[in-house]
Amino acid sequence: MAPSALSNGYMKVVSTVRKGLCNGRCRSVEFRKEQLRQLKKMYTDHKEDFIQALSKDLRKISLLILVQMHLSILGVSDMPHLIGNSIDLAFLIPFDKSIIYNEPYGLVLVLGAWNYPMQLSMLPVHGAIAAGNAVIVKPSEVSPATADLMAKLLPQYIDKDCYQIVLGGVKETTELLQNRFDYIFYTGSPGVGKIVRDAANQYLTPCTLELGGKSPCYIDDSVDLDMAVRRIMWGKMVNLGQTCIAPDYLICSKRMQGKFIDKSKQILKEWYGENPKESESLSRIVAERHVDRLASLLESGTIAHGGKYDKESRWMEPTILIDVPLDSKVMKEEIFGPILPIINFENYVDAMEFINKREKPLALYLFTSDKELQNSFLTNVSAGGVCINDTIFHAGSPNLPFGGVGNSGMGSYHGKYSFETFTHKKSVLSRSYNGLIEKAMKNRFPPYTPGKQRFLTSQGDKSDGPGLLKILRVIFTHGISAVIGAALLYAQFRLSDDNGIESPVEM
Repeated sequence: MAPSALSNGYMKVVSTVRKGLCNGRCRSVEFRKEQLRQLKKMYTDHKEDFIQALSKDLRKISLLILVQMHLSILGVSDMPHLIGNSIDLAFLIPFDKSIIYNEPYGLVLVLGAWNYPMQLSMLPVHGAIAAGNAVIVKPSEVSPATADLMAKLLPQYIDKDCYQIVLGGVKETTELLQNRFDYIFYTGSPGVGKIVRDAANQYLTPCTLELGGKSPCYIDDSVDLDMAVRRIMWGKMVNLGQTCIAPDYLICSKRMQGKFIDKSKQILKEWYGENPKESESLSRIVAERHVDRLASLLESGTIAHGGKYDKESRWMEPTILIDVPLDSKVMKEEIFGPILPIINFENYVDAMEFINKREKPLALYLFTSDKELQNSFLTNVSAGGVCINDTIFHAGSPNLPFGGVGNSGMGSYHGKYSFETFTHKKSVLSRSYNGLIEKAMKNRFPPYTPGKQRFLTSQGDKSDGPGLLKILRVIFTHGISAVIGAALLYAQFRLSDDNGIESPVEM
């Protein structure tokens, strides 16, 4: 079957960017820094344009938009000092040099998401550029105003041969994925993540999948109730719940449930007034079909607060559900909206068991001052990330990797971890032509006489570490060649933390 015009168009884009990669320009550290400086300039020059586009797509309030933009700019500003070509780590072997070479993967495809359309498209791009890759970015078609603005501005600020942006929907993304890339970065749902992973498997292309899932929030009876409810409901209502790490459901005792609902009603009225539909502090659902999906979830329990919605204006009231069956629809799929179901367990052991029976979440939230409880969750429950006594904030730290595990994703990024995600760590051992070393190591060459076999066998027996007596025995048995061998053996098991390599014994 002949390629379609769309396929030919994407092949041309991929070919153009790959040529830009091959000319070596992306490898220049100064070139990379300049591209990142230009991106920062773009955000600054067109701040108002981005605010208008994001408001049109999701009716994000100005404060939220500015926070998002500052996160993007932070992502740019913390990259340049991480750029480097190679790191001299240690003399692993006498007269030999061990190097880790930071090598870009090559041509990177970044597939962005609609709920934070600028941040989730551009933060991965920052890391890919910093690491020396060429990039094609495709923002989500569900947030068209922001995507169109990015398509207009990016070619004006960064190199068109090395970095390009393409637009389109499901059909266009499917066609784009038929091309060969060296790395793919996708943010979105687990269902589409599987499709992206299947496409990557065609060429064994490595990929990062930033997905989602049902992130639980556990609250015990000992917390500062006012502070806990404010932090939980804030995390739930940011972007009207359309956040991959929003608290998806709350776990608490029956006693805490009543207190939580009463306090939530008070706080939601304080935040959004008597008529929350008129509040300028609430975002909107991205599309009418998503309002329909969310409305169907309201049937999964008893509405303790809220429940109103307006499909035409894409608005839904902050809603709390109780008496929720554990096998109900609202407990089976990621909510991605302003609905918070509450389920009851009287102790944290049962809560942990319930969480562990489900897919691994992207985020886990714990509200408790009980250190034993905290440690038990951290030890026994697997999650992409954990935030204790607050929500969302762990994803904003450039010192922490952000990513999922299992069904909630693979790989991580943010801060220096964005650079590492798009970097292949190429191991290099540079050996010298030192005659003394070569003579000392002659036992590795055939023929393998009984004496050589005894020497090699002694080197291979290191399950319990070398130990001083073993080193002395080897030295006295084999003379000068064993001195080198013993040094190698000792170095392998006793590398200090100063040289940047972890000891195999401690891994």
